[in-house]
Amino acid sequence: MPFTQYTSLDFEEIKAQIKDFLRSNSNFTDFDFEGSNFSILIDTLAYNTYINSFNANLVANESFLDSAIIRENVVSLARNIGYVPRSKRAATARIKINDVDLGPTSDSSPIKLTLRSGLVCVGSVENTTHRFSIPADVTSTKIVSRGTDNDGNILTDANGNPINHSFAQFSDEILIYEGTYLTRTYRVNTSIDQRFIIDSQNIDASTLNVYVADPNQVTIGRKYSRVDNILKLDKNSEIFLAQEVQDEKYEILFGDGFFGKKLKNGSRVFATYIVTEGKDGNGPSNFSFQGTFSKDDGAFFTPSDTVTVSTVSNASNGAEVEDVSSIKYFAPRLYSAQYRAVTPSDYEAIINQIYPQTDSVSVIGGEELDPPQFGKVQISIKPKNGTFLSDFDKSQIKSKLKSYAIAGIDSQIVDLKILYVEIDSNVYYNPSKIGSPINLRTDIINSLQSYANNVEMNKFGGRFKYSKVNQLIDRVNDGITSNITKVIVRRDLKALLNQFAQYELCFGNKFHINPSGFNIKSTGFTISGSTSIAYFTDVPNKNASGNLDGSMKGTISVVTKDEKNNVNVLRKSAGTVDYKKGEVILNTINITSTIAQNNIIEIQAFPESNDVVGLKDLFVTLDVSNSSINTLKDVIASGEDVSGVVFSRDYYSSSYSNGVLERK
Repeated sequence: MPFTQYTSLDFEEIKAQIKDFLRSNSNFTDFDFEGSNFSILIDTLAYNTYINSFNANLVANESFLDSAIIRENVVSLARNIGYVPRSKRAATARIKINDVDLGPTSDSSPIKLTLRSGLVCVGSVENTTHRFSIPADVTSTKIVSRGTDNDGNILTDANGNPINHSFAQFSDEILIYEGTYLTRTYRVNTSIDQRFIIDSQNIDASTLNVYVADPNQVTIGRKYSRVDNILKLDKNSEIFLAQEVQDEKYEILFGDGFFGKKLKNGSRVFATYIVTEGKDGNGPSNFSFQGTFSKDDGAFFTPSDTVTVSTVSNASNGAEVEDVSSIKYFAPRLYSAQYRAVTPSDYEAIINQIYPQTDSVSVIGGEELDPPQFGKVQISIKPKNGTFLSDFDKSQIKSKLKSYAIAGIDSQIVDLKILYVEIDSNVYYNPSKIGSPINLRTDIINSLQSYANNVEMNKFGGRFKYSKVNQLIDRVNDGITSNITKVIVRRDLKALLNQFAQYELCFGNKFHINPSGFNIKSTGFTISGSTSIAYFTDVPNKNASGNLDGSMKGTISVVTKDEKNNVNVLRKSAGTVDYKKGEVILNTINITSTIAQNNIIEIQAFPESNDVVGLKDLFVTLDVSNSSINTLKDVIASGEDVSGVVFSRDYYSSSYSNGVLERK
């Protein structure tokens, strides 16, 4: 019997197998005739078999985390190993509220003023407004009395006499969340299998607060703490867990009397949270106050003057709900970590949970540092929005890591170190096939930008693959005949202006050595004691014969150039360069200004290998905006230089240093 290919699920293959089976039976003769009724029955049978096979295969695939594709199934499987997918994240901003005028100073002035939870501000960006709320009350730090308003104007009574007013001061920055503040109330009924499901979609689960009031209690009750696991819990622990259920909604879970306090019948549960627009809420920088105040006695208070706010940081870090691919990647890793940070993969999984805006993480043990720093872990994080973490985010992450890290291990969060890869490419084209060299250049840049955004780049340990870039350029248009592309690596030095400081820049890739120097190039800057624009450059170490001494090291100098482009040495020994390690060390220097913005000095080198790898804490990215793409007519393809003499003489370009002092 030939019908044995049980793994073939294609409709046509199933149909062919049925026909093969019928050929072994002489009672059926017209099954090969497509117009016969028998052929229609075969089609129906094959179609039914195909559908059943597909459904059976789908059921099997959806039973395993690595093969499931339906979100509800992926979430359910992840929940089985204790993983809670990230909800939407509200964009957050930090503001300060200017002193609030409480009116003439008197004994009846409130001791403190409370900003109530809920709507606080309205922020706007690009003609779009967003609501910003706080999930909990904020109380003023103190009350002061003075005779001037916030603008310095003298305060007077109705008769024009000077008078002191009381002002409530909110000294601390206030973190506001984009979205609408909502409350959901439940009545506990222990006679049924009750579930506490939040009806709203698009909630930011990090803003979820839960309060439980006993049956006879009239207040909002006691605030319960959210936990991720049941470790270190007893029967009296006032805790709750939150998990995603169907339709991206969230369910609140309470203790059972063994692990966590069990709810009493008739108790009231209050859940407060913020419903957000996610990443669409990023951007607002101007905020108008829309909040509500209350006095010590709980009565609402309306200020006589307009309350103004000042922006400390713009709204950012808004994000969408965690996608399926991310859940499938991090769920087993967090399970493997078992809520303790030991290995680099543990840190990666845990940091992704406590800081959802993580794009990429590098974790280096102290024993791997140069020199070794035992008992320390160095962490570098690339956020999804922006390049560097704020000091606030660093402190928050470090604080949350303490509950996971092993005692005695000091977690250090350092700024992101970006290794920029730039290309300088001459792209040759056949003019008979290219109508517009300008459009060709645009197409090349767009193609390079797509490559720059792929998974090989933009991560710690990423890799720039030279052969792929060459092929990518050649395949942009059939009219391209070839390309000659140089590779440049760059690090940006953040100068501490008007301070004596030392600097170290690690490129992590071996440098090419041109014996004449100019392997290291920089943008311009000034140093104390000189007004001339200076540059960093290098001189490789040589022996008495004037040849490279084999040490693979050199000296960094600070130089200037005159109007005739003659190089003048300002500081002969300003640092060292290790060409083998790809490391530049600058001795103590006082930099007073930089040509580039934001106190940046761009320092570039030419790698020995055209493939560039990001090692340890280096985040590799292709900088297309600073790359040079030149479209040139191929004189051989055009017929102007049949022998190729002109091309080889005038069009040839090297992959290495061009002997020019400064970085362009």
